[in-house]
Amino acid sequence: MKYMTSAEIREKYLQYFEDKGCKRMPSSSLIPDDPSLLLTSAGMVQFKPYFLHQKEFDDAYIGATTAQKCVRTNDIDIIGTTGRHQSFFEMLGNFSFGKYFKKEMCEWAYDFSTNPDYLGLPPEKLYFTVFEDDDETIEIWKSLGVPDDHISRLGEDDNFWRAGPTGPCGPCSEIYFDQGPEVGCGSPDCAPGCDCDRFLEYWNCVFTQYDGQEDGTLAPLITKNIDTGMGLERIAGIMQGVTSNYETDILRSLITIGEELSGKTYGEDPQVDMALRIMADHSRSVTFMIADGIIPSNEGRGYVLRRLLRRAVMKGNLIGVEGAFLNTYIDEIVRLMGEYYPEIVEKRETIRQFVLSEEERFGATLRQGQSYLDAALAELTGTVLPGKTAFVLHDTYGFPVEVTQEMCAERGIEVDMDEFSACMTEQRNRARAANIDDAEAAWSTFGGVHADLLKELGPTTFVGYDNLAAEAKIVALIADGASVVSVPANGSDVEVVLDVTPFYAEMGGEVGDTGTIATATGVLQVTDTKAPQKGLTVHKVKADIALTVGDEVTAQVDAELRLNITRNHTATHVLHAALRQVLGSHVNQAGSYVGPDRLRFDFTHFEAMTPEQIAEVENVANSFIMSCTDTNIYETSLDAARKSGVTALFGEKYGETVRVVEAGLFSRELCGGCHVSNTSQIGFVKIVAETSVGANTRRIEAVTGPAALEYVGKMEAQLKETASLLKASPFDVAERTAANQKAMKELQIEVRKAKEAVSDDGVSSLLDAQFTAAAGYPVVVASFPGEVDASQMRNLWDVLRSRMSAPGACVLAGVNEGGKPVLMAAGTDEAVAAGFNAGAVIKAIAPAVKGGGGGKPSMAQAGGKDASGIDAALDQARSILA
Repeated sequence: MKYMTSAEIREKYLQYFEDKGCKRMPSSSLIPDDPSLLLTSAGMVQFKPYFLHQKEFDDAYIGATTAQKCVRTNDIDIIGTTGRHQSFFEMLGNFSFGKYFKKEMCEWAYDFSTNPDYLGLPPEKLYFTVFEDDDETIEIWKSLGVPDDHISRLGEDDNFWRAGPTGPCGPCSEIYFDQGPEVGCGSPDCAPGCDCDRFLEYWNCVFTQYDGQEDGTLAPLITKNIDTGMGLERIAGIMQGVTSNYETDILRSLITIGEELSGKTYGEDPQVDMALRIMADHSRSVTFMIADGIIPSNEGRGYVLRRLLRRAVMKGNLIGVEGAFLNTYIDEIVRLMGEYYPEIVEKRETIRQFVLSEEERFGATLRQGQSYLDAALAELTGTVLPGKTAFVLHDTYGFPVEVTQEMCAERGIEVDMDEFSACMTEQRNRARAANIDDAEAAWSTFGGVHADLLKELGPTTFVGYDNLAAEAKIVALIADGASVVSVPANGSDVEVVLDVTPFYAEMGGEVGDTGTIATATGVLQVTDTKAPQKGLTVHKVKADIALTVGDEVTAQVDAELRLNITRNHTATHVLHAALRQVLGSHVNQAGSYVGPDRLRFDFTHFEAMTPEQIAEVENVANSFIMSCTDTNIYETSLDAARKSGVTALFGEKYGETVRVVEAGLFSRELCGGCHVSNTSQIGFVKIVAETSVGANTRRIEAVTGPAALEYVGKMEAQLKETASLLKASPFDVAERTAANQKAMKELQIEVRKAKEAVSDDGVSSLLDAQFTAAAGYPVVVASFPGEVDASQMRNLWDVLRSRMSAPGACVLAGVNEGGKPVLMAAGTDEAVAAGFNAGAVIKAIAPAVKGGGGGKPSMAQAGGKDASGIDAALDQARSILA
């Protein structure tokens, strides 16, 4: 057999079915449109509307063909333990919506598999399984030369596909490759369907031809469909002569990265091998998930991403990889797969930033986990750690159980693995209950009346880009969750579906339009416009007049509110470009809200913006707005848009044809929303807030047009009022406020020191040091803490006098604001009568501080020049009084 790389196989497959008349379609996002799915895990997910006849496929083609990126993590803890399980994989597929069926599919599958121009697999190595009653498919395979002993009939569990108890279903036929008895189980009964690795299933062809009924019978579908899947990694293993997906070209290159980082060699130690496989696999999932707009978090898709990333980091740490290392994998994945998946090239820096930030955050989590384990071991009685504790470490802190076992073993502790396994089983059961089987979920109905109406009526014709009014007809009414022919004038909530509408339905962050629907009998206020199914527009009204399906109406959008919405929407594009210019190309949109009164823009960034950066973004945006640049809006192919450098928004899902909104060369984005025709219509933009909305994601809020004028007007009024209160000009408010704050701070310091001096503790310490003068009265001689003035000293004397053991006197010293010494002496009448003379004391001690002063016998004070003499002055006072 010839050797083929994964890229060669992918291209051969797509080109083959393109030549047969299928339309080559790009891989859809890992974020599916289907709300019943957490992640895209099958190639048919993007084609569900065609299978359900909610949309008609391009009649110029017989079907579609894709290479679909998939992530599946139902059994995350098994991934890496074998050569087959992966979280990320590519599924090659071809699909028909009634244009070809079994005969063509089987002929093409056999030709592609055996023709030397394509795979060139030896026919004798191929085996085929079919549903036990599907004689038609058996005869087709036989007609192609497949011998009887290479065809097996299997039961419903293996070869009959169902979306659920009822609905689309049909037999399937799987193609297996015989890898040889040396990789088999050795059983004489070994055959396709055996659990061993000998017969490797690489292509599943599903023939969706029946509609399962509630009574168990099978009714033929109106159109017979084809849904096939060929795992690229599996067929690559066959074509490259290896028995493990991890030894195929792409994954083996990633394992080599792990070998270089760790210094270990793949194939020498089973535990090392498992770690290298996990690091290789999970790094691909992480790369593609972030590229499609999934951000690490603690719920939903973000939790799956975080868990995969942390599991890879832990495995790296276990085999000796130090520091943040996943970006080395990211670079290699971009090199290996970026040509076919341009989104990972476009988002490379964003991916790298998120991964680095998450690795650094995980370091802190690991330390917390270590603390949790240490605390659990400290409280442990006995030598067995409960399995529940190990499960918490695994689930919350990302500790693989083998790490917990190793840490415990160092302290002579075992882990209750039976309890841990029970916890893991319980978690898997919860996950399976929360996430319906992939195939069933992918085919599950989108939900009720809206899906039925879309299928019956087709999409609503939208004319609102160019017209704010339209003549239309009511084609459906929904009341109390059900489709009705008419509703009376009872004021109830009703959803109105028109054949044509100028109303934009809420999507892409832009709110739905409001306005009026006028009938022959009255006017209804449209309070909101939604698209519960993609393509189906519903107008929310209160039935103040009677309505009937078939009524002719005039639909009118509120022009003023729409204009304000377009101002804010175009402003988000301008701000996005300005943020990238100021902060860097790692900035990508992570969410938005566009209403008539304000806008909100979430973006990827890893720290708070500085006031200077906010001002610069605002200046850059407004400079461009005032350039009065026309917007240019047109449709093109997604591939052409990407090649021309148009920004595809982070996390958005795009079809083959996209709408481009350009504002010169400054801003070029894919967008389906409503925009101004010239940037001057925005007026100007004012950023009013910048906050965090989660790890690595920031948010700015802004206003434009009339709302910006109102905001600035209020700010100006507040500024003028403040200036008036400060008796300053508006331009001096900041300087005056800063001066006032400084003065206030100084006063607060003085007050605090004064309070400390006269506090209970301060006074008590002074009173404890009092002594009795020779004349028999108590005396306090002390230095005042901190800066002091004469008034503060007098206040302290008043407090001391009230709390002394008997009428007495004091001599106090301190340093004023200028650093000069201040002295004060004071005494009660009784102390003066006993001979105390404050003036004489001050006159005697003032020379010690190179000062002078005097006063009355009851109170005297002095100033000086040398604060270093304070202690000597107080010692002299003690000598005089003692």
